[in-house]
Amino acid sequence: MSFEKKIYVTQPDLPPLDDFLPYLEKIWDSRILTNAGPFHGELEEAMCKYLGVKHLALFSNGTLALITALQALRVTGEVITTPYSFVATAHSLLWNGIKPVFVDIDPRTFNLDPGQIEAAITPQTTAIMPVHCYGQPCDVDAIQNIADIYNLKVIYDAAHAFGVKDKGGSIVRHGDLSVLSFHATKVFNTFEGGAIVCPDAKTKHRIDQLKNFGYVDEVTVAAPGINGKMSEFNAALGLLQLQRVDLALARRREIGALYVDLLNAVPGIRCVLPRDEQSLNYSYFPILVEEQYPLSRDALYEWLREQGVWVRRYFYPLISDFPMYRGLASARRDNLPVAAAIAIKVLCLPIYPNLEDDLVRDIVTLIASPA
Repeated sequence: MSFEKKIYVTQPDLPPLDDFLPYLEKIWDSRILTNAGPFHGELEEAMCKYLGVKHLALFSNGTLALITALQALRVTGEVITTPYSFVATAHSLLWNGIKPVFVDIDPRTFNLDPGQIEAAITPQTTAIMPVHCYGQPCDVDAIQNIADIYNLKVIYDAAHAFGVKDKGGSIVRHGDLSVLSFHATKVFNTFEGGAIVCPDAKTKHRIDQLKNFGYVDEVTVAAPGINGKMSEFNAALGLLQLQRVDLALARRREIGALYVDLLNAVPGIRCVLPRDEQSLNYSYFPILVEEQYPLSRDALYEWLREQGVWVRRYFYPLISDFPMYRGLASARRDNLPVAAAIAIKVLCLPIYPNLEDDLVRDIVTLIASPA
């Protein structure tokens, strides 16, 4: 079996061009392209309403939002984080002159293991930066309890977690700050974009200054800020996407459920995400290739790509394996046995709202009967 076109692990969920043109015409007529224009303000307000939070600051991308979040909380010294994430998580620490301290992950959720955090705390530790991996919520209560005991800040990398909820509401309301990504491959996208969920107006005000070079007014710069502003084009797309996001989330859950039903019959393949979890967003669909499967993970990866199925090995290698991190004591493999084991087994399958059920079945057929 082969496909005539490649199926990417994530395809941008884009609105019809005709729906976007009225927004473009308004931008063109207003001549306001950036610098907190009207669409920017509308999107911040709409996002707060959708997510059930009081304050949110938009950014041009999630990485700049992470960097700025650390600046806003004046984080220094050491920050405990996960090795099992996209490199932007740890890179944001290095850009702020902060030392990452890696802690192993939970074997069930792949999130930072709260049971390992306390042993990694030193007098230089000032914060914890967990990741809601694949949109699965971290153990926020356990992490917050540790942070309260040791007087640490908590900044969540919630790049995967748009639309994810727990029993109290949106998962992004937890921590001192939560950072979202609206990259084109995300559940909710603005081509490029991101946001910081803020606990109060004072914190948002500081973040808004930091993302605009630190300007207070035309003649006053209060901090060494950065250019992290979201443009009006990105904000307009966000407003349009927000109208469609619930349908996209619902379709992702349908696809996820179908994958689980079909893959449960394939020996040696283990699904990570639960079938009936309505609080998840299925931003990714990870599977584990276990020893009883006839191919190694990498062999299956190559086989599927040869067939036109663009799977991804998220997250491999571990962040801690890259040259700028591997010299850290916390990056040793014996310190991260669970993350190391998961990284060589994981494979993320294609999932996006326009993925048809028949293609899902074809993909599973390939996995069930590899060459």
